[in-house]
Amino acid sequence: MNIVFPNRILPYLLLAPSILLVLIFFLYPAVQSVDLSLYLVNRVRDVKVYVGMENFQRLFESDAYLNSLQVTGLFTLTVVVSALVISLALAVGASQPIRGFGVYRTLLIWTYALSPAIAGVIWALLTDPAIGVLTEVLESFGIAFNWRRSNTDALLFVAMAATWKILGYDILFFLAGLKNIPRDVLEAAAIDGAGAWLRFRRMVLPLLRPTILFLVIMNTLYASFETFGLIDITTQGGPGRATDLLIYRLYLDGFRSSSRIGLASAQSIVLLLMVATLTIIQYRFISRRTFYQ
Repeated sequence: MNIVFPNRILPYLLLAPSILLVLIFFLYPAVQSVDLSLYLVNRVRDVKVYVGMENFQRLFESDAYLNSLQVTGLFTLTVVVSALVISLALAVGASQPIRGFGVYRTLLIWTYALSPAIAGVIWALLTDPAIGVLTEVLESFGIAFNWRRSNTDALLFVAMAATWKILGYDILFFLAGLKNIPRDVLEAAAIDGAGAWLRFRRMVLPLLRPTILFLVIMNTLYASFETFGLIDITTQGGPGRATDLLIYRLYLDGFRSSSRIGLASAQSIVLLLMVATLTIIQYRFISRRTFYQ
């Protein structure tokens, strides 16, 4: 059905607020970042010197930036894999037609309503070396966990908090994907003697591939850009740069230093290009094995 507007200007007026927001809050800052990345800027002295691609060269010669690159890669891989595996397992359990599971499903997805900073505070209290309940449980099994002092524990701590935060989002989409799988097909396979694991591996997983593709991309974006609040409220990049993610390194250079604005702008461009490239690779790789109804 074609919709005819009485006024030809009306569609453009309706689109104008969205276009204006994109121009002001996305395109203009992006152009400004590209411009600043070519300069050496000092806010205190109000100096701006053109240096070309020198800021990008300095990035990959910096031990701090290379460390952030390595930490971010490990962190992102851990969060994406663990979040997808755990959320799929929980969604399969929550999709069972059992009375009272409506409350259970609600409890599973409420974490998505929390901000990363609040998730960080909750996990910081749970794993506090002195009073943390989870820390005491681990100690009862002979596991000493101290994210304030240990580099490995610190990275594991922020990965657990970030994974817990995104579980609700992933579970929602997995529940929707599981609901769209034809039950008669699964029942027919069960009658033919296919076990639960075989049905899941050969039938459920292939039908969930479009959902998995979408969630891999969204979880990668989340781990790369939306975990700043979690890091800032808990570890602040420490101990010993163990949790100094790229997004937090960008913040330190851009807002905590008066002479590294150009360097921070270069970091933002590199981070955007890396995530965009990774997203395209993921889409090309997974979509070849994905079938859409």
